[in-house]
Amino acid sequence: MSADSWKVTLPCTRTEAEAIDSASDLAIDAVLMTTEEVEDDVERWRLDAYLEHEPDAALLATIHALVPSASAHDPVVERLHAEDWVTMSQAGLEPIREGRFVVHTSAHPVEADAGQRTFLIEAGQAFGTGHHGTTSGCLAMLDGLETEGRRFDSVIDVGTGTGLLAFAAVELWPAARVVATDIDPIAVDVTRDNAARNGVEGVALFVADGARHPDIDRQAPYDLVIANILAGPLVSMAPELAAIAAPDATIVLAGLLETQREAVVASYAACGCALDAIDRRGDWTVLRLTAGAARYMPTAPFDPKGRDGWALDL
Repeated sequence: MSADSWKVTLPCTRTEAEAIDSASDLAIDAVLMTTEEVEDDVERWRLDAYLEHEPDAALLATIHALVPSASAHDPVVERLHAEDWVTMSQAGLEPIREGRFVVHTSAHPVEADAGQRTFLIEAGQAFGTGHHGTTSGCLAMLDGLETEGRRFDSVIDVGTGTGLLAFAAVELWPAARVVATDIDPIAVDVTRDNAARNGVEGVALFVADGARHPDIDRQAPYDLVIANILAGPLVSMAPELAAIAAPDATIVLAGLLETQREAVVASYAACGCALDAIDRRGDWTVLRLTAGAARYMPTAPFDPKGRDGWALDL
C-alpha cells in the first residue's frame, strides 16, 4: 500500500469481541480484528480497526459504539506510514500446530516437517484461521479421529469460514466426498481462493443457510458432520444437522463456551445423538457426538429462531 493507512484501537470484552466477529452486516468501512490480550480473562480483549483513510468523528463514534464497555476510553488512533495494514493485522498470528497440521499466514511462512501438512490461511476476510481455540480444537479432534483409524466417505463442514476444516478433512480422508457451506457468500469465495492457494481439490462449495440447500440434501447422508459456529445456531440447527447425518455418523461441534455445553448437548440428544468426547480450550469447548443408529427424521419444520449472527466461522 503506497498511501498511509490508519488503525483505531479500543479495549473490549470477550462478549463484545464475539458479537463483532459473528456479525455479517456491520456497515463500517474498516477491517475489524479482535484479540484476546490476557488468556481466559473475559474483560481483557482488544478491538483494532484498520482503515485506508483517516477516520472522522462520525466513523470513530461508530467504531466506539461497538464496544460499550470502553465508553470511558478514548480511541487510540495511529497513522501507519506507508505500511500494509493486512500485514500489520496479522503480525501477531504466529503459526499454530495441531497434530499433523501447521496453519500460518504469509507474515509467518513455515516449511512442513516430515508428515506435516501446512495451510496458508490469511486473516481479515473470513474467520477460521486456526488461531481461535475452537478451530484449533477441531483440527486436533479431526486429526485424532484419523489416528484412531476412523474412516469417512462423506463429510460436510457447515459454516466453513476460511475452509480450513474442510481442507483438513480432504487431507485426512482423500477418498471422501467433502462439502463446505457458509451462509456468507464472501466466506465461500474466500474458501475457494484458499483451496486454490493451498492446492486443495475436490471440495464442493455451497452458499447455504445451515443445512437447508437442495444440493446438501441430495448428497446426504454424511458420516462426518462438522459445525464450528456459535452455540445459539448449533442449538437451532440440531434437527437439520441430525437429519443429514448417516446412522452412527460422527458429529463435531464447536464455537460454544463450556457454560453453553449442556444446552447444546441436550439439543442433539433430543435428536438421538450421544456425546462421546469433549476438548476444553480455555473457556471454549469442542464436542464429538455420535448420531443415532437409525437416521433421524424431523417431526416438525425447522425453526430458524436463534440463527441470527452465525455467518462467520470462528
